[in-house]
Parts: sequence; structure tokens; C-alpha cells
Amino acid sequence: MATYEELLAQKQALEAQIEEARANEVPSVIGKIRELMLRYELSPEDIAPRRHRDRPAGSSDAAVEKAPLLPKYRDPKSGKTWSGRGRMPAWLGKRPERFLIQ
Repeated sequence: MATYEELLAQKQALEAQIEEARANEVPSVIGKIRELMLRYELSPEDIAPRRHRDRPAGSSDAAVEKAPLLPKYRDPKSGKTWSGRGRMPAWLGKRPERFLIQ
């Protein structure tokens, strides 16, 4: 059975071999990727689209506005409405189904 120090030496030797193999293979892999991107007319965004939070400020996709929610409840006295989201208004009371908009 190998000792701890022998195993550490083997580990270091394997890590060095791994790094060398990677360094030798990476250029050919990058070349294959570039060739396929050219053949299929792909852009970097096609392969790895940007995540929402990485979008630059002022980009056209970030300016998309959401449509306002339609109201679900209406107070007949004041005409106030509530969409059902957020804090429930006091005028709904304990039986909000009375104020549902048909």
C-alpha cells in the first residue's frame, strides 16, 4: 500500500499531466468551435445568451413595459379599484366577494 506522501506525489504528477493535455487540446477544440460557428452562422449570443441581470442599461429588451393588470374589485361608492395584487384595501372589508367586477 502506498504512503500518503507517495499518493500526493502521484496526484501532483497527474495534475501536471492533466494541465499539459488540456493545454495541447484547447487550441484544436477552439478551432472546431469557430469552424462550426462559421458553418452555421452562429454568434456568441446564440451559444451563450446574456442573462437578464447582465444586460447593459438602456438596451431595447430592458425597456419592455408590462401591461397594467385589470381590476378585479370595484368600490361602488368611491369608484376605486383593486387588481387583487398587493395589500388589500380597507374598503373591501371581510367579504371582498361583494366587490368583484363581473
